Amino acid sequence: MEQLEVDIDERDGLIRIELRGELDLATAPQVEEALEGAESGEPPLIALDLSQLSFLDSSGLRTIVAADGRAREAGRRLAVVKGPEAVQRVFTITGLEDRLELVEDASALPAGE
Repeated sequence: MEQLEVDIDERDGLIRIELRGELDLATAPQVEEALEGAESGEPPLIALDLSQLSFLDSSGLRTIVAADGRAREAGRRLAVVKGPEAVQRVFTITGLEDRLELVEDASALPAGE
């Protein structure tokens, strides 16, 4: 089983959480903890970078959808940087690519809106 690495970078009001590895039942709590920690600072924008993610299951998807819901409720944005084709397929199949803010690259996001 592949581990998950989580890197958090904060610059100019933008918090970027980069995930590398597998986001699944075993690793979703680790991502939830990182997201909740980032949210506690009430940033206007959090970018969740899936570009280095190799696998995403329903537990990981639920974690992302829950974070998006919390962001919307608090008047913040959660931008999800697209992952590889296999990861993106999960968003397409579930219809969530139309609900979530999916972006090609976190560097294109405005900081500190």
